[in-house]
Amino acid sequence: MTYFNEMFQDGKTRPPYARLANWTESMPAPLRQMKQAEAEALFRRIGITFAVYGEGGDPDRLIPFDMFPRVFTGQEWSKLERGIKQRARALNAFLLDVYGRGEIVRAGRIPARLVYQNEAYEQAVVGIVPPKGVYSHIVGIDIVRTGPEDFFVLEDNCRTPSGVSYMLENREIMMRMFPDLFRENRIQPVDSYPARLRRTLASVAPAKCKGEPTVVILTPGHFNSAYYEHSFLADLMGIELVEGQDLFVEGEFVWMRTTEGPRRVDVIYRRMDDAYIDPLCFRPDSMLGIPGLMDVYRSGGVSICSAPGAGVADDKAVYTFVPEMVRFYLGEEPILQNVPTWQCGKADDCQYVLENLGDLVVKEVHGSGGYGMLVGPKSTQAQIELFRDKIKADPSNYIAQPTLALSTTPTFVEEGIAPRHVDLRPYCLCGESIDLVPGGLTRVALTDGSLVVNSSQGGGVKDTWVLAE
Repeated sequence: MTYFNEMFQDGKTRPPYARLANWTESMPAPLRQMKQAEAEALFRRIGITFAVYGEGGDPDRLIPFDMFPRVFTGQEWSKLERGIKQRARALNAFLLDVYGRGEIVRAGRIPARLVYQNEAYEQAVVGIVPPKGVYSHIVGIDIVRTGPEDFFVLEDNCRTPSGVSYMLENREIMMRMFPDLFRENRIQPVDSYPARLRRTLASVAPAKCKGEPTVVILTPGHFNSAYYEHSFLADLMGIELVEGQDLFVEGEFVWMRTTEGPRRVDVIYRRMDDAYIDPLCFRPDSMLGIPGLMDVYRSGGVSICSAPGAGVADDKAVYTFVPEMVRFYLGEEPILQNVPTWQCGKADDCQYVLENLGDLVVKEVHGSGGYGMLVGPKSTQAQIELFRDKIKADPSNYIAQPTLALSTTPTFVEEGIAPRHVDLRPYCLCGESIDLVPGGLTRVALTDGSLVVNSSQGGGVKDTWVLAE
């Protein structure tokens, strides 16, 4: 299989990378190793680490950072931006619809069982219209590239997409280490993201909010693998980071305990799953949530971002219908295409998948983080047979996709510079308006030949540049 190299084409350097060719040539191995050690020291000092649940060893692991940036032209980004915003609008229209009249189901454009029997569909929010009609306020859309003009959406993340702290810190560290690169290249900034996020959250304050809304980030606590990001964003936005025990419900509102007495909270950017946010509505054994929160939410006393129930749009079987959502709700043709997908819940699709497991990527419909998946061409026969049994036991729990020829970008490895596969997660903000910073999180599969970019599976991250026109 041949792969599109984003820097080199037909033996020549592509224009967006033109000024990086000399940069790499002027960095001998000892200097590169020194710079790499400097970057790791900066990440460690700042505290950018993550944990992997269920694993022993270092709970404060660094995500490997690759110093070679990924570059998009302004024109390439313009197409991506239009497609990302279009998709985010369609996903929010879908969520508003399926918790309301369900017009897309009535019209036969998506099977009712995929929506209403979905484990992420929350009956508790049926009939609720959140402020501005927005269910998913931060939409992380995972995109892969296969050619000069070819971009595909791999999956949508409508609940609590993580990784934005790496987008911001990758840029900060690159600017510290290589200021000359930023003087020589007109790179669009991403450091406005926290201000844009705060503006987005404030724009969906509830009807009962009077004056400037009080916004907080609700975290499960410091044992959560993304806790660094929660505290990082709270700090940059100048808002409080709270746990469930810091909030309580009284009357029609949610209140925050402070040293100066209770303070009303208007918008909660929650970074925990639906199941844990209110033990009176969801899991009664949750020690992380706020009892009575959902009653206040229903009555318009507080906004929850993203709204409970948004996860039904993350489902990998529902994903296959997003292009249809674009047509149904927006009356437009999709700018970004899906990866062709087989639903194992369909008999014909399932038969095809079982016959071609060695050539396909198979995923659990609710899986994430690179877990619960099979990359057929990279798997042993025993792994393939294990997945065959899993699919036969519960076909509707799996989808399959072709093994895409993911693009590669130059990456610093032990032996020098080599191509490695990458994807992209931009963060689209949805509130009173739809907003997108020019950049995102580029994840890179550091193992030669690997297509799995997730940090929990050994992937790394890069700075993502969008050049000004």
